[in-house]
Amino acid sequence: MIEIKRVTNTQQLEQFIQFYYDLYRDNEYAVPYVYLDEKATLRRDKNPSFECCEAEYFLALNNNKVVGRVAAIINHRANERWNRRAVRFGWFDFIDDIEVSTALLKAVEDWGKEKGMTEIVGPMGFIDTDREGMLVEGFDQLSTMYINYNHPYYPRHIERIEGFEKDNDYLEYKVKVPEVVPDKFAKTTQLVQKRYGLSVHKFTRHELLKEGFGREVFHLLNATYKDLYGFSELSQAQIDKLVNDYIKIADLNLVTAIMDGDKMVGFGITFPSLSRALQKGCDGRLLPFGWWQMLKALKWHKTNIVDLLLIGVLPEYRSKGANALIFDDLIRQFQRYGFEWAETGPQMESNEHVLSQWQYLESTNHRRHRCYKKVINEK
Repeated sequence: MIEIKRVTNTQQLEQFIQFYYDLYRDNEYAVPYVYLDEKATLRRDKNPSFECCEAEYFLALNNNKVVGRVAAIINHRANERWNRRAVRFGWFDFIDDIEVSTALLKAVEDWGKEKGMTEIVGPMGFIDTDREGMLVEGFDQLSTMYINYNHPYYPRHIERIEGFEKDNDYLEYKVKVPEVVPDKFAKTTQLVQKRYGLSVHKFTRHELLKEGFGREVFHLLNATYKDLYGFSELSQAQIDKLVNDYIKIADLNLVTAIMDGDKMVGFGITFPSLSRALQKGCDGRLLPFGWWQMLKALKWHKTNIVDLLLIGVLPEYRSKGANALIFDDLIRQFQRYGFEWAETGPQMESNEHVLSQWQYLESTNHRRHRCYKKVINEK
């Protein structure tokens, strides 16, 4: 018999987090998430997303052994933005037992119904910068710390459960860093700079943390991501957390801004890949030795892969070629650091404008993530 237990204390939350590490230990493609980050995201007193979200976490147990987990989340801001009454499921992991996966999703559905929700969607996090989607293609590809990795049986399970269907797909690309900046980017950069007066700006730490440009990056993200699937506008508290989590530790050579005079109109944030570093750590814990692996990747770039974390350009500047300036600058930085490959973040399969930019580079669509939905209450 599978028992579903709601997480109600710190010990159970730690079991909830630990289950992923136990399930994927020694998997050559999965990347352990940073344990402290996971804990901070799931704690109501640490994650500012709880100002617009509510959540419950569930464990599946068999003879008192954890065999699965799931988070049930309602993002009220997103539901209002998209006129939906959706309960999200995330942190969805389980052994290869259909009884376990079914029971976990049933727990989310039941809680969602109690809250007046009419559909269940996921995997999704609290906000758009959390991990989204279930891996459905690319199980033999090294993952990153920013996306979900799961066993091939996951989508087989959810597609067996009555009522679930595809809601949205994300594509990710592996991109060869060229030895020479492609003519398309180099020529467009010169044209854009001359015709529109746009320029590349490399931030100082003081500008980002003390002069407010770090916050401005994420205000710009709000404007550029506002029409993407499931997006809810970031609040100031959420922005401050993102600045603290990413901007404070970023290598600023790998952060690029596009300026129209004093106005920021685009940005690109990239990080050396931490995938292998995290795999060498112990269950995502930085102490006692995990920090050293992370430091080698972040500061000394002991990796040949760079992650394209966030890229955004205001809609009115996309047609002006602002994206080309970002790529022209970042490719030169990647060459200088000796990166050989770049990993894109998830991009909606319907976002033709974004997907089309990879045609100018040697690239392969090597992973696909999917969000599912199911009606749970008739409106």
